[in-house]
Amino acid sequence: MTRKLSGKCFCGAVHYEVADEFVYAANCHCSNCRRTTGSAFKPFAGIERDKFALAEGHHGLIHFGDDSGHDAHCSRCGSLLYSLVRDGAYVHVAMGTLVDDPTIRPTAHIFVGSKARWFTIADDDLPQYEGHASDG
Repeated sequence: MTRKLSGKCFCGAVHYEVADEFVYAANCHCSNCRRTTGSAFKPFAGIERDKFALAEGHHGLIHFGDDSGHDAHCSRCGSLLYSLVRDGAYVHVAMGTLVDDPTIRPTAHIFVGSKARWFTIADDDLPQYEGHASDG
């Protein structure tokens, strides 16, 4: 039986459930992730779209993008909950919105080529990639 994880926004208006079967996880340092989170980077975990479901607050979301890719924020508090990516096939869950601890941990820092100059990546032994992890 698959373990389900719960997640929610800051104000609690939007709740989601996701299978603890993430395929990958990373810390993204791109400028878009910095702007949407207000932080130096976004820790996220990727999973197939059909393993993610909104539990509460379906009408309380704001989408920035379209059906093939968007960021989903709570319309009340502004929390970034997830991003729909890869032509709508995957969801990138913002790991900070998880209530339960996932079994996966970030395995790389990506887009460090555009990371904030004021931030220093801790010596955590994770590989660092200028772009996507597949970019070498």
